[in-house]
Amino acid sequence: MARDPVLGFTDRGIHCPAGDFYIDPWRPVDRAIVTHAHSDHARNGMGHYLATPRSLAAMRHRLGPITAQALEFGVPLRIGGATVSLHPAGHVPGSAQVRVEVAGEVWVVSGDYKIAPDGLSEPFEPVRCDTFISECTFGLPVFRWRPEAEIRAEVNRWWAGNAADGRASVLGAYSLGKAQRLLAGLDPGIGPILTHGAVEEMTAILRAEGLRLPETIRVVPGVDARSHPGALVLAPPAALGTPWARRFGPASEGFASGWMRLRGIRRRRSVDRGFVISDHADWDGLNTAIRETGAGRVFVTHGYTTVFRRWLEGQGYDAGIVATDWQGDEAEAAEVAE
Repeated sequence: MARDPVLGFTDRGIHCPAGDFYIDPWRPVDRAIVTHAHSDHARNGMGHYLATPRSLAAMRHRLGPITAQALEFGVPLRIGGATVSLHPAGHVPGSAQVRVEVAGEVWVVSGDYKIAPDGLSEPFEPVRCDTFISECTFGLPVFRWRPEAEIRAEVNRWWAGNAADGRASVLGAYSLGKAQRLLAGLDPGIGPILTHGAVEEMTAILRAEGLRLPETIRVVPGVDARSHPGALVLAPPAALGTPWARRFGPASEGFASGWMRLRGIRRRRSVDRGFVISDHADWDGLNTAIRETGAGRVFVTHGYTTVFRRWLEGQGYDAGIVATDWQGDEAEAAEVAE
């Protein structure tokens, strides 16, 4: 009789029969292992959550009271007939890949990841396995990212130029991960750094988890361009172009996303400046990560799955596609692309 696979694909999410748990489920289940705290991976309604301590801190802020267990990186945990461990994914602070071993066979679920260090997140760790389930949000050769130092210098030059011209700089970035990554690279000598409440709350959580970040000022009534000339303002993308953002006018608006690599999306976002910066692996990163797992079989999820699967098959992999409800933290920009 054929043995159940280590992981199966269901309408609730990726399921481990031997341990009866799900990984990043999108419908309520009894036991969920969560790769990171972004809202498409960490959802409400689970009976029990397992994640890294940093992810749980952000999840409790977002989800409220939950029954949860923290698991440090690299510590094995027996769940039924499966052994589980979490390993750094490099996506955002606390983000993890999930390694599942059953009867000597190893599968790894990547969650969202990037392999280039950003100076903030725990660096990506390749995990050897038989089967790798990989995201491929940016699974086209056109997506190749520049070094972190170059990106930071570009953002600071934009900010300094705006400040010299008497304008504020309003920069849109996802509230968990991307905003703090940008913050870590800002030069406070240029001017004050202001934050939208959603960004400030996540920044405070990560500071409490031990991350060192420049000083910020939360935007409340009375905090505007007049009170803080030459400021850089970090805000969620949805705040761009709104009355909230217009309090800083005259201002230059920027948007930080991997999708800024595509010229059409830059135009449709109607921002003054697009910064190509992503917390997902680029084309080279995806290929490197998959190669370093040593896996012979690879499943790909969300992104350019059809194109990337064909590429993997051409490279000799047994490749497939897993339909998931995950969208990635850059989903808003992706919707513009479609």
